[in-house]
Amino acid sequence: MIIAITSEGDTTDSRVDPRFGRAKFFLVYNDEYGKWECVDNMQNFQAAQGAGIQAATTIANKKCNVLITGHCGPKAFRALSAAGVAIYLCDSGTVKEAFEKFQKGELKKTENADVQGHW
Repeated sequence: MIIAITSEGDTTDSRVDPRFGRAKFFLVYNDEYGKWECVDNMQNFQAAQGAGIQAATTIANKKCNVLITGHCGPKAFRALSAAGVAIYLCDSGTVKEAFEKFQKGELKKTENADVQGHW
C-alpha cells in the first residue's frame, strides 16, 4: 500500500496541511519498503486554478492507494476517485500522528468532497 499525506513540511514531524491541492508537500509512505518520500507540491501552491486536479495527478502518478488530507474539493475528489485513491480526512496533528491514526483505523474514509472548489 502507498499512502500520501498532505504536509506543511518535509518530515513526518511536520503538521498535516489542511489543504490538498495547495499543500506544500506530500509525504508518501510505501509499506512494501517501509520508507517515506517527500514530494514537493510547490508548483501548485500558488496556482491560480487547477491546483487540485494537478495535485491529484501527482498522487496518481505515485501510485498511491490512500490520501490523508485535511480537506478535499469536488474536482480533486473526482480525479482522485477516478484514479482509485481512497481519501481519509485528518486536519490536525503531525504527519506521523495522522499515519498512526490511519494504521489504528481511527480515520474515516470520506465518500464526498468536504469543501467547495478554490477553498
